[in-house]
Amino acid sequence: MAGITSAAYPPSLSEAETEVLVNTIKDWSAGNGLVVRPPPTVIPAEVDPKGIAAINAPVTLFPSPFPRQCFAQALGVQTTYNELYAAVSRNEEFIEGTVKEYAQQRRVHGCPGALVIEGDEFIKNLWAVHQKVKAEGYTQDTTADSPTFQVKQVEFNTIAASFGGLSYYTSRLHKYLSTREYPLLEKAIPSDAMELPSNNSIPGLAAGLETAFYAYPASELGHPNCILFLVQDGERNVFDQRHIEYRLADVAPAVPVFRLAFSAIKKHTAIADTPKRQLLYHPPQCPDKTYEVAVAYLRGMYDPSDFPDQDAWDARYHIERSAAIKCPTVLTQLAGTKKVQQVLATPQPASAPPSVLHRFVKDAAADQVAALARTFTNIYPMDTSPAGLEARRRVLDPQLAEAGAIPAYLKSIPEAHWNSYILMELITPPPVSNLILRNGSVEKGGVICELGIYGTCLWDQQTDEIHHNEQAGYLLRTKGDKSEEGGVAAGFGCMDSCRLV
Repeated sequence: MAGITSAAYPPSLSEAETEVLVNTIKDWSAGNGLVVRPPPTVIPAEVDPKGIAAINAPVTLFPSPFPRQCFAQALGVQTTYNELYAAVSRNEEFIEGTVKEYAQQRRVHGCPGALVIEGDEFIKNLWAVHQKVKAEGYTQDTTADSPTFQVKQVEFNTIAASFGGLSYYTSRLHKYLSTREYPLLEKAIPSDAMELPSNNSIPGLAAGLETAFYAYPASELGHPNCILFLVQDGERNVFDQRHIEYRLADVAPAVPVFRLAFSAIKKHTAIADTPKRQLLYHPPQCPDKTYEVAVAYLRGMYDPSDFPDQDAWDARYHIERSAAIKCPTVLTQLAGTKKVQQVLATPQPASAPPSVLHRFVKDAAADQVAALARTFTNIYPMDTSPAGLEARRRVLDPQLAEAGAIPAYLKSIPEAHWNSYILMELITPPPVSNLILRNGSVEKGGVICELGIYGTCLWDQQTDEIHHNEQAGYLLRTKGDKSEEGGVAAGFGCMDSCRLV
């Protein structure tokens, strides 16, 4: 596929230019909070025993070119995606069906109709939390023409969508460089030669939390309400989260915001012995003071490693059964699984009844639904349905080069387990080059860019009413084109911003 820029971009740099640009980025990042705690491979714990060190987040030296039409397309469908996944999370029957398909199930002896999920332990335990809370009753209080390039959905992240804080500052970094440094290069880039879109990720995400806070009623128990960030122990991406807290402190200084590690949830919170089951927080620095948690914002609990023992699962249940507005609930988290994405996006024959997608966005305008559907890439189940048999043909037919290593893997496991997998059509991005500053070193070469559009949505799980639905900025996450992984915190990807072309 042809590239998306006609001129040589980014420009080649001399050694002196590289040094100046790197030093500028390091200083600007430190001065503006575009930083992370260093991994132990960079600064060993014995060298920094008190955890005071911070280094600039991995970032590109130049904003990566991104098709303008695709950027606009992604922005245009974000709030419709919010509506879609809010509707999915409210449909327990649908989620139960996809969970059944995702993992093998059996009926509990002596308990007809009771579903026990086997296979994927993480999904099984999430579903168990929902069933346990459902049995005692949920009590959440709320009032509240085809382009040359086409944006395609990789995933919809319903929990701990990170880097909203750092992406805001990455956009500002590249705008600073475009006025101060790029015009001085031998192959100069004039300050007005690049279209760099604004990014409101910090104010947008903070506004969503503030809206949820004020949607929660005043405490009947006489306590001040608060927002509680629930975070991973030893979180290195702490500054990304802090930027949202600091924004809240600026625009809503009357809203108390606290951070609590997962491992300390049961130690510092309690459930009120009332029908509403309010979540009460006792700050460790002043344990005699009590706050009622209006919003529990989960910045983790998305990975099996966050649940090393039963105590961790008990803590997740503890949060779920409370009255706090949860970002997300267990059902919303399950709505973000790949299996749900597959069910929504599996191609439907023209003669088939309305797709699953249309069930959930039936009230949306036709052009919105069409725009949403255009972002889907083909995803198939691996079961014995017509779509599943087509997927099996695609990967098992020796004439199809796209299969890669999949056939050998499938043959290594029982065929009965194939229905636990899905097949996603490969998304081929246009060629892009850039330079990445990571841990003080510059990497140069081909990169792959993944655009994420943040959004905030508040809805009533009982009435289906949506109280708030807004787009909240963007993230451009970039990695080397030879990498199979993309996580920034994991050391594979880096922060980036868009140069629209």
